[in-house]
Parts: sequence; structure tokens; C-alpha cells
Amino acid sequence: MNKLYYYQFGDFLKSNDETISFENREDAEILLKESRKRIDEIDNALFDLISQRTSLAKGIALSKDYLGMPIYDKSREDAIHEKVERLSEENGLDVDIIDQIVNMLTMLSKNEQKEILRRNVNGQY
Repeated sequence: MNKLYYYQFGDFLKSNDETISFENREDAEILLKESRKRIDEIDNALFDLISQRTSLAKGIALSKDYLGMPIYDKSREDAIHEKVERLSEENGLDVDIIDQIVNMLTMLSKNEQKEILRRNVNGQY
């Protein structure tokens, strides 16, 4: 007999090893719809978090400028990548892909910092 999983909003599989089977097409369509809805919600939350993270660039850039530090901080980036590698492994995520995502977030922050410092030099801050 097929094992049927019913998903309520916010319920998730605890393990990727569990097998999902359905008793009928409607149950599969419901799970697909609910999963996509939840992915959309998570995407919106990720966008909000990325915006919050990027908004911190002003304080970081101005602090680095005052302290005479360059925008690129190798020790900080190395520490972030070590943390990301550990968290990726702990959560069973592809380390290389997560590292690429973090690289993009770091690049976004550095670009924002450069723009803030450029404006600061031009007297806008």
C-alpha cells in the first residue's frame, strides 16, 4: 500500500530520505501547489533579508572609510566562507552552490559600499 503524506502549511519533511507516494493525482497536485506557494513565500522572505543585509552597507562603508580600512576584508570573507561551509555540510546542502550564493551577496554588499563611498566623496553624505 502506498504511504500518503498530507502537508499542512509549514509542515516539512524532516529528512530527504523519506519516500513520498500518493494515492491519487489530486493529492500530488495539492502538494505541488502548496510547495510552490511556500517557495514563493520563502523567496519573498529571502528578498527582504537580502535587502536588509544590503542596507547595512552604508554603516559598514562609512566605518571602514573612517578607520582607513579597504572595502575588501579578506579575513572577514574567509570567516564567512568557513561558516558557510560548516553550515552547508551540517544541513546537507551543496557547499559549492551555497558558496556561490554567498559570493554574490558579498559582491552586492561591496558594490553598494563602493557606491556609498563614491557619493560620500562627492559630498552627498
